[in-house]
Amino acid sequence: MEAKRGRFIVFEGIDGAGKTTQIELLAKHLRACGRAVYCTAEPTESVSGGLLRDALSGVSRRTVCEMAAMFVFDRIHHNVNPVNGIQKMLADGFDVICDRYYYSSMAYQGSGTDPEWVGNMNLGCPEIMRPDVCIFLDLTPAQSMERINRGRATQEIYENEEKLTQVRNQFYRVFEQLRERDNIQIVDAYRSVEEIHNDIAKLTDQILKI
Repeated sequence: MEAKRGRFIVFEGIDGAGKTTQIELLAKHLRACGRAVYCTAEPTESVSGGLLRDALSGVSRRTVCEMAAMFVFDRIHHNVNPVNGIQKMLADGFDVICDRYYYSSMAYQGSGTDPEWVGNMNLGCPEIMRPDVCIFLDLTPAQSMERINRGRATQEIYENEEKLTQVRNQFYRVFEQLRERDNIQIVDAYRSVEEIHNDIAKLTDQILKI
């Protein structure tokens, strides 16, 4: 019997929003409901993803346009990889939960170069799937820096309050642009872990009809 297609759930947020914790909790919740779950992230663990992580950490220098194009390349591979790509896992009946997707490209690189160009590369590519839902964990830049400074010994190139302000504002411009196209849910991320998870579980239960 052919497996029923899984659902594609994306988590977004500026740095420090708590995506990792909430993804883990949602995966546990969905598995407890009897669903198969596959968690993934961007940049990927591929060669292209490694190059992006080097650029994000400041080990290698890349222009904003280089990074935007590299993310598209990595995202296409993430979708079509025949072993564990997004399309393959969905077709096999897994719910795929992804930490960051094209919304991040449109916000982070889109705030540093032509946002229309970044958007067109991602939204116009036939091999980049549209998620069933994007869950945006929302923090103010000050709240984000509070968490980053408390929890990390090193910072990435986008982790300063000025840049985070630009990125958060760009996220909201992207969401306004895509509000008729994509299912985007904004969740207040400056609360307890349990409160945030409960809201996300209710959202996904409705979408998945659990």
